[in-house]
Amino acid sequence: MSQQDRSSLPTRYGVIGKPISHSKSPAIHTVFAQQTKQALTYAAFEVEEAELEAFVREFFAGGGGGLNVTAPHKQGVFALAQVTTPRASLARAANTLYLDAKGHLVGDNTDGAGLLGDLAQNHGVKIAGKRLLMLGAGGATRGVLAAIADLPAAERPATITVANRTLEKAEALVTDFAGKLSVTASSYAQAGETCYDILINGTSAGFGGELPPLSPAALGEGCCCYDMMYSSQQTAFQAWALSHGAALAPDGLGMLVGQAAEAFFVWRGVRPETESVIASLR
Repeated sequence: MSQQDRSSLPTRYGVIGKPISHSKSPAIHTVFAQQTKQALTYAAFEVEEAELEAFVREFFAGGGGGLNVTAPHKQGVFALAQVTTPRASLARAANTLYLDAKGHLVGDNTDGAGLLGDLAQNHGVKIAGKRLLMLGAGGATRGVLAAIADLPAAERPATITVANRTLEKAEALVTDFAGKLSVTASSYAQAGETCYDILINGTSAGFGGELPPLSPAALGEGCCCYDMMYSSQQTAFQAWALSHGAALAPDGLGMLVGQAAEAFFVWRGVRPETESVIASLR
């Protein structure tokens, strides 16, 4: 898309959630706009669940170009979308909204692409041919698996295991991805009996400083342990991983910036650089 084509794009963007005052998205997208010489505005909006449909409708009716979506609205906007991308459909959640050429509300999910991009570009970790363990079977894990399902077979992990406290939930996820991605369900005890190259923590345990009940024997030699949470301090999962010999233990700040860059690309047709933005947020 040329600069001239972009000049005809909408210029109003934002992020919705509750709470939202902590969001780094306005700062991130402002830097992206400066980087790529795009004229746009980006604001944070705190939206109640009961007001979600009306807000989204009014935002786009008023000329809005796109919305990012954070907790607790990712499932809500997925239900509102008239069209959903394959990765959003598999994740059953949307974090990016826009209108297509026919004026239909499109729901996309850029979370998994943001994580995979952060691993590859900022940490030099490729998932191709690796043994991957996903911790948790909720929306965060679904988003990552949906992004992997988008990849050519040669770029996918050799094995993908999902471990969850409730085995039935992991088994349901395996069923949902059947025919699109080969995934194995496991209890934490079973997962601890195998070595993995990459562990990704998609659980919400870290919010309370807790850890998934996984044996450190699961960490293979040179293992990368990625926590989808981010914090100004080392997370409990990062500390656990490094104390048990992980070669790398990144947090999710790069994923946050990466999913924003992917959304910016979806909206504007240009992919911003992320490394300097991550460094500035640190």
